[in-house]
Amino acid sequence: MRKLRILVADDDHTLCDNIAKILKLDFYAVDSVFDGAEAKDLIDYYQYDLLVLDWMMPEALGIEVCRYARSKGFDGGILMLTAKDATEDIIEGLDNGADDYMVKPFKMEELRARVRALLRRKNKMVEEEISVGSLKLNKNKRTVFIENFEVSLTKNEFLLLEYLIENRGQVLTHEQMIDYIWDIDDNANTNTLAALIRLVRKKIDMEDEPSYIQSIRGLGYKLRDSDV
Repeated sequence: MRKLRILVADDDHTLCDNIAKILKLDFYAVDSVFDGAEAKDLIDYYQYDLLVLDWMMPEALGIEVCRYARSKGFDGGILMLTAKDATEDIIEGLDNGADDYMVKPFKMEELRARVRALLRRKNKMVEEEISVGSLKLNKNKRTVFIENFEVSLTKNEFLLLEYLIENRGQVLTHEQMIDYIWDIDDNANTNTLAALIRLVRKKIDMEDEPSYIQSIRGLGYKLRDSDV
């Protein structure tokens, strides 16, 4: 199952690092930056489930990053961290797309609870079972069947197949697939992805039939058109 991904942005390096460490203990994938410009860059590049933004940051204020993320269509949770506890400041944050706020200093246990609440709120109902030809994938049970025989997949193998099925009909680039499957610090590359593709093909492809996973030269991969 893909780890939920969180971006933490705070120019207090110690606090930022501590928040990242605490959230990683809860098995989230966490990226951390120290200014608003870096935060915007990562929002453009990665798919996040939650943003934790300090209000006062160099290059771009947290409230500016909040507005930027919403303008780009970000629909995850946004938690603002601020030393500003005036009502008008809190209202400004909420009116500009923030979902919650915490006034510094705060306890890490409370932050963890706020994060869990925001992530629960973001969760949406998903299509439970998807069939593609003889292939059936159940997203809630994390199972895959080929002609009613269950196929045993590792976490990353399941994520790869899930991502292709969720985006059936579209070509997914190497970069998109690497970002979805691996954490930022895993150092995965196109060779890593190609090796994973080979493993999944061995497990799901039928003898004398084309592979479910079609290679698009120079671009990436897609689910086989005939089964979409």
